[in-house]
Amino acid sequence: MKRKELSSIEREALLMALLSQLLREEISSGQVLRQLRREVLGMSQTQYAELVGISRRTLSDLEADKASPTLALLNQVFRPLGLQTGLVPRNRHLRERLLSVESPSA
Repeated sequence: MKRKELSSIEREALLMALLSQLLREEISSGQVLRQLRREVLGMSQTQYAELVGISRRTLSDLEADKASPTLALLNQVFRPLGLQTGLVPRNRHLRERLLSVESPSA
């Protein structure tokens, strides 16, 4: 069955939903990577690994949360998806507060 192409609005909504779940520790970074690779880019592990310059095994380990990647590697694999690693509070309550804060008007 052929994958349905997502609109830019659908891609953004999926991205925001996944990032929110990640920050709430409902899913892992590997699960985010797998879902975005499949649903946004429609690529196999082999195709995506070639795109980002890593082995398919390394990508598989990242998606299965079996790796201990460096920040450089995380940035390398998330860059094609428009993401980069960053700092967030370790405390869940503070992360929740961060998610609920609205951006100030310009």
